[in-house]
Amino acid sequence: MNNKGSGLTPAQALDKLDALYEQSVVALRNAIGNYITSGELPDENARKQGLFVYPSLTVTWDGSTTNPPKTRAFGRFTHAGSYTTTITRPTLFRSYLNEQLTLLYQDYGAHISVQPSQHEIPYPYVIDGSELTLDRSMSAGLTRYFPTTELAQIGDETADGIYHPTEFSPLSHFDARRVDFSLARLRHYTGTPVEHFQPFVLFTNYTRYVDEFVRWGCSQILDPDSPYIALSCAGGNWITAETEAPEEAISDLAWKKHQMPAWHLITADGQGITLVNIGVGPSNAKTICDHLAVLRPDVWLMIGHCGGLRESQAIGDYVLAHAYLRDDHVLDAVLPPDIPIPSIAEVQRALYDATKLVSGRPGEEVKQRLRTGTVVTTDDRNWELRYSASALRFNLSRAVAIDMESATIAAQGYRFRVPYGTLLCV
Repeated sequence: MNNKGSGLTPAQALDKLDALYEQSVVALRNAIGNYITSGELPDENARKQGLFVYPSLTVTWDGSTTNPPKTRAFGRFTHAGSYTTTITRPTLFRSYLNEQLTLLYQDYGAHISVQPSQHEIPYPYVIDGSELTLDRSMSAGLTRYFPTTELAQIGDETADGIYHPTEFSPLSHFDARRVDFSLARLRHYTGTPVEHFQPFVLFTNYTRYVDEFVRWGCSQILDPDSPYIALSCAGGNWITAETEAPEEAISDLAWKKHQMPAWHLITADGQGITLVNIGVGPSNAKTICDHLAVLRPDVWLMIGHCGGLRESQAIGDYVLAHAYLRDDHVLDAVLPPDIPIPSIAEVQRALYDATKLVSGRPGEEVKQRLRTGTVVTTDDRNWELRYSASALRFNLSRAVAIDMESATIAAQGYRFRVPYGTLLCV
């Protein structure tokens, strides 16, 4: 038995999401254009009827499916009911939405529906990509007469499990307003279009890792047997196999305008690698993860420098984190430090195997340079000045390394259900 009834197929739902979203965006852009050119105000009655709203996606399961899959980490129901969320940029998220909806539709016979929501699209989110030209003098009027960003309506309550139950359960961790908020921040912080982000994300805290990534990326683009077709760089550089002197083109300083510049090594099927230089400190690490989480990446990894805490370690040795001591404090209010952040077996194995592959050394030799253990993440760059107070704590935790980002990134991955891992160099 199933309850598909007169509901939509996943493909039909995605097409309808596209149509409703585009309809609202066009209406909002046209209204803004009319206001700029002639002072015409938007029709309030039309707004009340949903002229500028996001589309909503609702999935309902009656609980009748026999032997539903229980071992998947996603694409499954835990109890019968109706689940809903608002959707933005459905074209950007089409592949992700299709995968999720197809599993629910095929395995549970879920009923899928799409309709206009009651949440209006804030006007700043439709300006980019349009032909509208604004100046600062227009901001007050636009904010007065058009829907705008309301911080009280944006939050992580669903992801943090503190939402208030209603007739509908949340279908996603992030609704459309939260997603649009983060997409805008990603463009601002990284200097690259959100469309270029790839599902395998690397974070680093030193520019030298960027140099190596760019060098390797350029070699991959020139290799006809490589799946990589382009390198998108902070500041607007776009590198392909036809680009002359690609490393010189990338070496221009446009990326320095951005707080956390990103580079995207792109494949034709969208299964490439993104590298973000987050700089130093847990605040940046938290910030970028807050926003990247809405893209639902397949994994994010911290690849960077650390301080070794054991006398057996030497400069250049590797550290594979299998536990974290969270002294970063930036997430204590939403994820208390006494909540353990477990390592993920599949990620740990992949990082270990990658170390063997790249080093070209057998397992026993690799173990002489690769330490596994606890990584301390601190918010105090001068932790050395209080070493006598920290030494006992480090020893009790069996810490082998210290940095200022890794535990924050792992905690954010745990919090937002994004697989995570850490491989550092002393």
